[in-house]
Amino acid sequence: MSQVPPRAGRRYLPRWLLVGVGVVSVGLGTLGIFVPLLPTTPFLLLAAACFVRSSDRLHNWLLNHRVYGPVIRGYREHKALPASSKVTILVFTWAAILSSLLILAHPMRFLLLAPAIGATWMMIRMPTLDPALLNTDGVVGADDEAV
Repeated sequence: MSQVPPRAGRRYLPRWLLVGVGVVSVGLGTLGIFVPLLPTTPFLLLAAACFVRSSDRLHNWLLNHRVYGPVIRGYREHKALPASSKVTILVFTWAAILSSLLILAHPMRFLLLAPAIGATWMMIRMPTLDPALLNTDGVVGADDEAV
């Protein structure tokens, strides 16, 4: 009987597909910075997952990026977001929702408050990344790799 090779060596998706999904995810995550209710962090985490399986260069670029890196590493390693990210998310969300409430004349416009309240509740409940975990370069946990 022939033996099946171990799963660790198998690739189920082609490298080019993973890179493509990762690049699109970075684009959507970037768009999510400016468009309220479009999440940023899940798209960046998806991009990191795709890049770790397809491109060391892109994975390193994403983790060392000035804006994206701390958010990804903080969430991946500590299940928390930096306070600055949480504030930015809330400011952009509420600015867009409140401006939409003022501009729209539709009687159902107040339904926009529900997702804004949900995003606010999620940010309040999400742990805040302790600044002590950030070194001077903004790299999360770089000094704690041996732990």
